[in-house]
Amino acid sequence: MYKDWPQTAQDLSQLMQSFGKGHSEVAKGFMQLSKAAEKDGALSAKDKELMALAIGVAIRCEGCIAFHAKAAAEYGATRDEVLETIGVCLYMGGGPSFVYGSQALEAFDSFSQSA
Repeated sequence: MYKDWPQTAQDLSQLMQSFGKGHSEVAKGFMQLSKAAEKDGALSAKDKELMALAIGVAIRCEGCIAFHAKAAAEYGATRDEVLETIGVCLYMGGGPSFVYGSQALEAFDSFSQSA
């Protein structure tokens, strides 16, 4: 395995909580934004998490990949849906998206097996 994605998500959550203790107003605002953005609406929460995973791949953010692969698994995304999401990333982002897309698939697999 390239990376222990569940541990990455846990470690980053702890770091973010530590930041939140130091700057609670900003952290609370971000969490409110996150909850509002991921709610079911015209798009399902699952579809929004797949979009967020794609953006994480596109901007090469391993932490984003960890959090959104976990959320996609929790919302019931299938491996095929993640593969197609990564396929669009490859189409739009070329080689770097291939590297980070492969990491995103590994991250999703590590969360969907434990979910």
